[in-house]
Amino acid sequence: MGSGTARGWSRRGFVAAVAALPLAGCGSPAPPAGGPSTSRGESPAATGRRPSRPSGPRPLYLGTYTSAEGGGRGIGLASYDPGSGRVRGVGTVTGVADPSYLAVHPDGRTLYAVNERERGTVTAVRLADRKVLGSRGTGGSGPCHVSVHPGGRWLLSANYGSGSVAVHPVDASGALGEPTDVVTHSRPAPAPGQEGPHAHQFVTGPEPDTVLAVDLGTDTVYSYRLDLRRGTLEEVGQAHTRPGAGPRHLTFHPGGRYAYLANEVDNTVAVCAYERGTGRLTIGAPQSTGTGEGTSYPAQFVVTADGAFAYLANRGHNSITRYAVEAAGARLRLLDTVPVGGDFPRHLALSPDGRLLFAANQRSGTVSVFHVDAASGGLRLAGRPFPSAVAVCAVPL
Repeated sequence: MGSGTARGWSRRGFVAAVAALPLAGCGSPAPPAGGPSTSRGESPAATGRRPSRPSGPRPLYLGTYTSAEGGGRGIGLASYDPGSGRVRGVGTVTGVADPSYLAVHPDGRTLYAVNERERGTVTAVRLADRKVLGSRGTGGSGPCHVSVHPGGRWLLSANYGSGSVAVHPVDASGALGEPTDVVTHSRPAPAPGQEGPHAHQFVTGPEPDTVLAVDLGTDTVYSYRLDLRRGTLEEVGQAHTRPGAGPRHLTFHPGGRYAYLANEVDNTVAVCAYERGTGRLTIGAPQSTGTGEGTSYPAQFVVTADGAFAYLANRGHNSITRYAVEAAGARLRLLDTVPVGGDFPRHLALSPDGRLLFAANQRSGTVSVFHVDAASGGLRLAGRPFPSAVAVCAVPL
């Protein structure tokens, strides 16, 4: 809902309808080549340490709906100060329709965007000169999520409208080829109130040959074996939420044994256990979002690089829930909810150094930036939110 759909409403229809209701979602990209690193070439998530704070302004890429009233004109270009969190707009990559979700190649040279239209496509943009390298069909409709395989050779996209996922080859220039595989979620049957499957996320798991697809319409997380040479998919498992939960977004703890699932329809979250070797997921009991009665349409989790804290975007409640992560990732302890300073926070992202958290607020057309306290996980708003038309994704590098 919100970006997802429930009870047969269209994605855009839901956004318009929920605007009338009383109030009671792009994973963090890898640092670009030449960016901050840790000893022995390990990632911050692997070491549990923050990289050093970069000096000077850093790039920020913003997704939007170009076809929405008052929407953007393409992919928004901005910069942010890693110390103060202040954001400044610097332009737009035009010629990219409805870029509602963004992801960056692991080498930091290419940006990818879904084009969330009936005839779904994904677009590649070379960052050095902001040249659009072209678009490829996703084999489905309404793509709403894109991610890049850590090896950099494959792009993964999720088609919300058709309930399918696709794998695209990435060539040496960063440009995309036609899909090597497209799989539609034909089983189990759609959940109560859903007219069909709705793939909402497609992401690589802790093992490079395992990819997972979250489907809101079937209340299922699908595990696939990805052939790293041919780019084909083989289903190896299904994990089911309770009926009507509406799973939307899955985020892994850096330890790789557990993940956190946001269920947007029944306003819950769940801790999931990941089984190495098989790629199968086991979904735990539903837990509170801390937003009280009613549905707050939780959108997305992000987890700090040291695995100590997790944050959840609540669109209807206009808040971010803060959790302490305990038992090596096996337990979430709800701490509090923090006002987001905007309306309908759709997407969260941490800066590469982990000191800032960005929230893209769709209905207010703003991006809120928070300072993150490393010891407590506390959030402090870094000044006035940055205006960005129909902001639905924010990707800081």
